[in-house]
Amino acid sequence: MNRSSRSLRRLIALTTATLAVVTLAGCHIDMWHQPKFKAQSANPFFPDGKTDRPLVANTVPVGYLRDNEAYYTGKVANKPVAQMPMPVTRELLQRGQERYNVFCQPCHGKVGDGQGMIAQRGLALRRPPATFHTDRLRGMPVGYFYDVITNGFGVMYSYASRIPPEDRWAIAAYVRVLQLSQYARTSELTPDDLRKLQESMNATTSTESKP
Repeated sequence: MNRSSRSLRRLIALTTATLAVVTLAGCHIDMWHQPKFKAQSANPFFPDGKTDRPLVANTVPVGYLRDNEAYYTGKVANKPVAQMPMPVTRELLQRGQERYNVFCQPCHGKVGDGQGMIAQRGLALRRPPATFHTDRLRGMPVGYFYDVITNGFGVMYSYASRIPPEDRWAIAAYVRVLQLSQYARTSELTPDDLRKLQESMNATTSTESKP
């Protein structure tokens, strides 16, 4: 390769690099100052004059599909379900007890008799908190309690934003435990249950008899 050829190749390389730099600089300037509409600004392109576009109908975010009607609403065909949508285990009931004591006990009381601290202090309520031990509520399907937690009832507001579905079911199951605790027949208890009950009664009597 002669000297003139090498000089020509250098000139071409330099010219190409220069054009590339100028081109990139021009693109940066154009993109930096490109015409655009910012969020929540007016936009004459759309009929409603807004830049922000509403979600497409029936759009569901990833992870938020609620295709199990019984689990997420406590109902099927608008009727409360009578069965829990998951196995009732000791762990589930313990979780239900813990969540009940946090969210429900202040009004409904520790045993579900409607004598929570709010009721005892006579705070302004149009009607007293419900007791779960009425014939009407003992006959309600378990889905009814899930629905009330989800949507509220009377002066009780919805807990849907505070209690996730799995915890609502745990609380509903624990409400059933409270109902059973007040109406179980001794003939339905096992010998071990009877022994524990007698020990608990003896301990309570002993404590109350102390001066």
